[in-house]
Amino acid sequence: MALVTLRRNLCHLSDFRVYGALVALRSLPVNPTNKVVTGHLHPWFSSLLPEPARVLSHPVCGKNFHSENGNNLAPLGGQRFPQVHDWDALDQNFKNEGEQLFYRRLNSLTSWEEVLSFLSTLEILPVTWAAGALRRICEVEKGDSDQRLSKEILENSAFQALCFQLEQQLSRLSNTDLVTALQTLSLLHVNHQSSLVLNLVAECQNRLQAGVLEASNLCLLGETLIGLQDPGCVTLGLIIHQLQGKKLETFTPEDVVAIYRILQTYSDKVNQHQTFLNMINNFSLSVVSYLSPKSVSQVLAALVVLDQTQAHPLIIKLGRYAVRHVPHFTNEELRKVLEAFIYFGLSDRFFTKALEQLIVSHCLSLDPGVISRVMEYCSRKLILSKPIFNAVAETFVCQSEKFSPSQISELIEPFGKLNYLPPNAPAFFRKVENVLFTDFNRFPPKMLLQVLHSCSLIECHPVNFLPKIFSPFFLQQLQGEESYLDRLNLAQLTQLFLTSVLECPFYKGPKLLPKYRVKSFLTPCYSLETPVDFPFYKSVMMALIDLLGKRIYFASKVLTPYCYTIDVEIKLNEEGFALPFTANEDVHKRSPITRWRCSNRGLNWWNTCRENSFLRKLLFFGSKDTGFGAQ
Repeated sequence: MALVTLRRNLCHLSDFRVYGALVALRSLPVNPTNKVVTGHLHPWFSSLLPEPARVLSHPVCGKNFHSENGNNLAPLGGQRFPQVHDWDALDQNFKNEGEQLFYRRLNSLTSWEEVLSFLSTLEILPVTWAAGALRRICEVEKGDSDQRLSKEILENSAFQALCFQLEQQLSRLSNTDLVTALQTLSLLHVNHQSSLVLNLVAECQNRLQAGVLEASNLCLLGETLIGLQDPGCVTLGLIIHQLQGKKLETFTPEDVVAIYRILQTYSDKVNQHQTFLNMINNFSLSVVSYLSPKSVSQVLAALVVLDQTQAHPLIIKLGRYAVRHVPHFTNEELRKVLEAFIYFGLSDRFFTKALEQLIVSHCLSLDPGVISRVMEYCSRKLILSKPIFNAVAETFVCQSEKFSPSQISELIEPFGKLNYLPPNAPAFFRKVENVLFTDFNRFPPKMLLQVLHSCSLIECHPVNFLPKIFSPFFLQQLQGEESYLDRLNLAQLTQLFLTSVLECPFYKGPKLLPKYRVKSFLTPCYSLETPVDFPFYKSVMMALIDLLGKRIYFASKVLTPYCYTIDVEIKLNEEGFALPFTANEDVHKRSPITRWRCSNRGLNWWNTCRENSFLRKLLFFGSKDTGFGAQ
């Protein structure tokens, strides 16, 4: 009966009647005489102060418990009142029940107005509940976006009162609630110099120095300080030091990701923590399968910054799981994954297949930066994926204005490098030409030269731009502040010059001055020629020696007058017999591998090739990789 009366009088909200009743009951004196207790709970927000509540307490046992005035009740024989430890147990039960009801109701709210309106109905608001309410406001307002909290919320009196109560009772927060509250304010982009944020940071630092934070608290605090854009090397260094003392088994997948992000910001001193990083790399192998797409991209990005090329097993495993997440990556996450694949030299046919499906279906909605990274990945790994190239060409024709000069350069280069013309080649290169004419001055000289050179490789000769790039003014811009032009740019200029001479005889404009021309396109550092696959090249050499009898009958890596290098050259006389490569007389024809008769063995070349299956396949079917083939 007493509990029912309390539940009716103390709370406006039915979910919290039990907890309010308990507070009132704890204030009653434990004696057999019933009294009227007048009082009320102090509200958390003064403007929402409720009227005092009068609580009547009646004995729950006894036969004669009624009186005329309600104050002097008949004594009850044998009545037992709860002891102190009984009240404590009852208090804890009601408190747990009230907390569950509070969070259940809080999590059902979908806007900040509903959250603050709900809080205004409460008689009391423990500081832990205040922290939970602040976190809920962050969830309903931010979601997955990175937008700041609106001015309307920040200036709301109830929101300010919530922050004020949190600031006044920081010491009562648990470690988890304290760090979570700081993280919430960081995500809400609340002024980092506000008193609440500064006090939260100070309290976190005090507990950090006291060494009372658990591993998860340390990781969350480190990430939050990074988000505040003023992490402080001393604080982060202390966090890393304490994390090294924790057992690896206590780290959750989220903790592992946080550790990588913390170390990423400490990359200039990564050598000091390489031993700890090696332990994390090995431990991370066991948690990769539990990582979300966002976490996979974050770990890969951190490994790039930290230059963890030695963590090959972890990189391979992350790459395999990245294949599964390709459809679920955001633009930024996919860009980070592609950069990691490029940096570590990863190549996976399943990853390429997943990229093909994504590009073909969503290319128009992808960010230009992601598209350029996809093309750079294909260029670096020499992946000629026609579905990707065709979709990218179509996208560029439709949305060329969205691409920056650097993105256009990265997009065009693979077409020339892999010698591929898309089905819409006329429209594609017409669009490229229009963009270059319109934004010629926006392109840095080296990027412009790269674009024009790539176009010439697929026989889309940039004749209209040759006068500009051969001009002394452009060459001076290309050189910049350096004392000389680098060899790669000189080779590209030379190749464009040869294009104008050999492929475009109608071009009558300025020529490239001799001092800017190279003698060979094959150089140790910068080469426009694709390197020969050495194991295959060695097999060809051995087969030719076996066929011709001696190494003297063919030359390798022969430089032509047009700066290109021939892999194998054989000199033939008028009768078709091979001559020593040192011979300069009676040379009727210089040729790469072709049909001829071997003079030193007196065997017909045709019959010899039929007996040598490897060389026969090489000669009559050719090799796309090395440039060998029958003529």
